[in-house]
Amino acid sequence: EGKPIARGDASRLVVVGGALTEIVYALGAEARLAGVDTTSLYPPDALKRLPNVGYMRALSAEGVLSLKPTLILAEGDAGPPPVLAQLRAAGTALVLLRKNPTPEGVVYKIRVVARALGRDAAGERLAAAFETDMAALAAALGKVSHRPRVLFVLNASRGLLAAGQDTAADHMIALAGGVNAIQGYTGYKPLSGEAVIAGMPEVILVTEHGLTEMGNADRLLERPELAPTPAGRAKRVVALDALLVLGFGPRTPMGVRFLAGKLHPELALPPVAGASGAR
Repeated sequence: EGKPIARGDASRLVVVGGALTEIVYALGAEARLAGVDTTSLYPPDALKRLPNVGYMRALSAEGVLSLKPTLILAEGDAGPPPVLAQLRAAGTALVLLRKNPTPEGVVYKIRVVARALGRDAAGERLAAAFETDMAALAAALGKVSHRPRVLFVLNASRGLLAAGQDTAADHMIALAGGVNAIQGYTGYKPLSGEAVIAGMPEVILVTEHGLTEMGNADRLLERPELAPTPAGRAKRVVALDALLVLGFGPRTPMGVRFLAGKLHPELALPPVAGASGAR
C-alpha cells in the first residue's frame, strides 16, 4: 500500500485497474506497460496494443506472470486474494492500492503510481491540475439551490441493482450536485419496487454499457417500479461512460462536469483540463 518502490523496477509494468492505466498514460510512461486488465478502456490504445490479463477481480497468476512483470500495480478490489498471494510468492513486486473512490483517493493513486515510475514531478503536476479542476467545479456547484435525487442503477437483470452509500456512484452523484435517492445501506443491493418508489428519484443514472444491456431508456422507464417516479414521468435517464463515472481517475473532473451539466443544465460550469498536461 504505497510503500517506496525502488527506481527502475517498473521496466515491465502490469496494471490492474482502468484508472491506474489512465494515470500511467497521463504521466507519459505507457511505453513501460507490459499488460493491462479488461477495465483499462481508456485510452482505447491500451487494450488494442497490450496483452490483456483478464477482469481485475478474476485474475490468473499464470496469465499475469507469463508477461514477466517487474512490477504489478493493482486497484484495491483486484483479486481474487489467493491469486495475489501467488503473485507475491513468485517474487513479483505487487503494489495494491487502497480503495478510496473520492477526489483525495485520486490524488493518492496519482502519487503512488508516479513514485513507482520515478515520475514524481509529473505526478505532482497532474495532481495539482486535478485539484484545480475539482475546486473550480465545487465552487460552481456550491451555488445550486436544488440538488436532484439520483438513482444509480448498475443493472436490471433481476430487479434493480442500485448504489447505496460509500460507492463510487454515490460519491460521483454528490460531487455533481445531486443526492443519492437511496439511503440506508452501503454498496450495491437489489431494491424492492417499494424502496425505488419511496426514494422518489428525479434522475436515473446508468452506465452506457448497462443501458445497452437493459435495452434502452424507454424500456428501462417502462419498469413498474420506475414508471411512477418523478424520473419516470419526466423521462430523465442519464447514461455515462462507466470508467468516467466510476473509475475515479484523472478524468474524474470530466465525469463530474458531464453529470453536473445533466443535473443542472442552467448552470455555467468551468472548463476542465482532464488528464492532459502532466508530462
